[in-house]
Amino acid sequence: MKKVISLMLTLIMISAVLAGCRPKAKPEPQSVQELEEVTVLLDWTPNTNYTGMYVADAKGYYQEEGLKVKFLPPAEGSVSQLTAAGKTDFGISYQEEVTYARVADMPVKAVAAIIQHNTSGLASPEEKGITTPKDFEGKRYGGWGSPMEEAVIKAIMAKHDADFSKVRIVNIGSTDFFAAVKRDVDFAWIFWGWAGIEAELRGMKLNFIKVADEDPAFDYYTPVLITNEDTLNQRPELVKKFLKATSRGYEFAIAEPQQAAELFLKAVPELNRDLVLASQEYLAKEYQADAPRWGEMKESVWKDYADFMFENGLIEKNIDPKAAFTNEFLPEK
Repeated sequence: MKKVISLMLTLIMISAVLAGCRPKAKPEPQSVQELEEVTVLLDWTPNTNYTGMYVADAKGYYQEEGLKVKFLPPAEGSVSQLTAAGKTDFGISYQEEVTYARVADMPVKAVAAIIQHNTSGLASPEEKGITTPKDFEGKRYGGWGSPMEEAVIKAIMAKHDADFSKVRIVNIGSTDFFAAVKRDVDFAWIFWGWAGIEAELRGMKLNFIKVADEDPAFDYYTPVLITNEDTLNQRPELVKKFLKATSRGYEFAIAEPQQAAELFLKAVPELNRDLVLASQEYLAKEYQADAPRWGEMKESVWKDYADFMFENGLIEKNIDPKAAFTNEFLPEK
């Protein structure tokens, strides 16, 4: 019995020594629960305007900044209203909406331009014969019911000695462009980077009048990333971290559009693969374009479009452009 007890004690001592020699377990990486959750309210269903953010999420750029980003689908109410009310940390908006918001004293600001120049325009199937704004006369325009779009079309037509009163306005809302121009209208406002690219893939020839080419004031920022002033004032480091990671995502999309498209498609596999790949190639050249860095905005762009809106009665008072945007939180080059 003594020998058995002695043997057991020896085995216990050996086990203790071996346990002490084992390497210590590596510390667990920062868990998802420890990341700060950040919400981004989208203005539309997922498309390649958003690729940089999806890339930043997929490649862990947000996680490296201690953030967990949640993309929120479009909701009732404007993105500016919901952002001003604190319903989301960031939102995808556009310069027109932010200008309206500032007129109404909503505490929101644009913190980055997602695309540097306005790639939108008035498009129609080639067989409609609409090659200049003069040809809008007697045609049906399919819009979304904003006084802004009517004012822009009216201004463009006036420049070409055309009569806006001869245009029939049809509210098509969110109806698909291709369905609308086949059935209900003759021309509509599209973004070339999505609907224009899709038309090319379909083999559908379009006549396209880019609004930015008609007046420098129409080369406004659309879309933009916005947040509210409370977030800027009380959580400036959060804004900087979010924009640092987001910038990296868009820089990757600029340098590697095909890889970026693949990462985006993993997140939203229901999208048309060919459209995403082709759209991504187009937007890679547009995200930053001629700006010194991705996201940077000019005061003159905000001023010129606000002046147009005021002069055409779209807003009851003009705004201070500096109150509508800031480059302060973008990462330095």
